[in-house]
Amino acid sequence: MVSLSGSWLANGGGIWMLAAFYGATAAYGIHVGDRSSEVVESTRDVGDAAANFAGFKISTVNLSGQNHVSPGEILATAGVKPTSSLPFLDAEAARMRLEEMAWIKRATVQKFYPDRLDIQVVERQGYALWQKDGKINVIARDGTVIAPYSDDPRYVKLPIVVGEGAEAHVVEIVEALDLVPGVRDQVRAAIRVADRRWTLKLRNGIDVRLPETGLDGALASLAVFDRDKSLLSRDITVVDLRLADRVTVRLSDAAYEARQADLKARAKAKKGSNT
Repeated sequence: MVSLSGSWLANGGGIWMLAAFYGATAAYGIHVGDRSSEVVESTRDVGDAAANFAGFKISTVNLSGQNHVSPGEILATAGVKPTSSLPFLDAEAARMRLEEMAWIKRATVQKFYPDRLDIQVVERQGYALWQKDGKINVIARDGTVIAPYSDDPRYVKLPIVVGEGAEAHVVEIVEALDLVPGVRDQVRAAIRVADRRWTLKLRNGIDVRLPETGLDGALASLAVFDRDKSLLSRDITVVDLRLADRVTVRLSDAAYEARQADLKARAKAKKGSNT
């Protein structure tokens, strides 16, 4: 609950105050139709003053649901000032402005006469970190950017997606990886490639190239290969799953040279045994 400072209910309030209030209400309605912001603001101030004298000054604001957004930001965005009156606060316009805030997914603004305002908000939750053009932002499930990244403990364990279009497809890759926790836990970041497919960058430096379609199946196959063959622990640099009928791997330079040396040694040994 937020109590707005000042003396909220005027003492007295005779017939002339009520007349001024109703007159201001009518004038406000006319000027809102004209859409003249300066005139509307001026008329609202006059209306607020008259309504306040008549006992309709907002004295209490009940806020609920806010966590990342401060009460001051909510009140300012909703247009609630120390001089605001209940009749001249446009609840629907206030709701729309609140829902334009990055953190707020949904808002409800209710007026309870003579002097109480209730504002309920549902905030977006940080779903992933999105890196693009060297900047990292916290994004919601629907891809909305809600805040620059910080070392807040709530964010450090969020999955990381990278590149153009990654924010719009974040649910696709996060939910697919959740089905294979053994693979997911090795992923450092998921990189969106040409806004068509994903490449996983693992913590040990291996790149896993995923197909445009059949994402779940490809990851399930990868999980099986890793479980049975310890594929992701081998001395390789790339696992290519883009073709449905095969898995291709690229050895590291050191592993490749060692394999070539081994093949030459075997060939030499075989040749010697045949002489």
